[in-house]
Amino acid sequence: MADRFKGKVVLVAGGTGGLGRAVSLSFLKEGASVHVTFRVEEEIAALKKLAGASVAALSGHRADVTSEQEVAQLLGAIGPVDVLVNTVGAYAGGSPLWQTPPDVFEKMISLNLRSGYVLARAVVPAMLQQRRGAIVNISSRAAVDHAAGASAYAASKAAALAMIDSLAADLKGSGVRVNTVLPSIIDTEANRAAMADADFAAWPKPGEIADVILFLCSDEARLIHGAAVPVYGAS
Repeated sequence: MADRFKGKVVLVAGGTGGLGRAVSLSFLKEGASVHVTFRVEEEIAALKKLAGASVAALSGHRADVTSEQEVAQLLGAIGPVDVLVNTVGAYAGGSPLWQTPPDVFEKMISLNLRSGYVLARAVVPAMLQQRRGAIVNISSRAAVDHAAGASAYAASKAAALAMIDSLAADLKGSGVRVNTVLPSIIDTEANRAAMADADFAAWPKPGEIADVILFLCSDEARLIHGAAVPVYGAS
């Protein structure tokens, strides 16, 4: 399966983050030309180093994917894409709703919901013209399992799930497939630092989630459309 994405143009939004990095590297290993968005120079430099011999197929683009203007400029530079994976997101929690500041709520909506809206709205028209394409948006277990102290996060992730589900209905029969992945807490350095007493062994690894994402974007998953795939590990 080393060449499943040979000749394909893949955009991984947030492709230098904890999950995005694993997704980007996995697509590179399978022959894709990979474009990633980033905000931190050190992260794109680290990704290029990890890419090794595949670095020529990797392009980094500094962009705010919640901005329609910046995404339009990005796609103007890249051209049509065959695959979009949106790994952009953030978590804020620990307080009940009435103690959650408005700016925290707005940040969750922007990063966890608006990013997917702006990206999908930008790439779908060209995919429709090609009559093919695959989109995977990363939501969260919190979209369906609403814990205390995470109202803004859970709301944004639930809305993202509903949005992609509705988009799937819009695209039925078009040749463009869209699906959502729902991870639980991902085993990243940042999450380990934030929850030092947790059982890390129970968390799904970025590479394991990347395997699921690549399957959903591949021709092997041509019958899967409008799915919400849980990847909870042993947690």
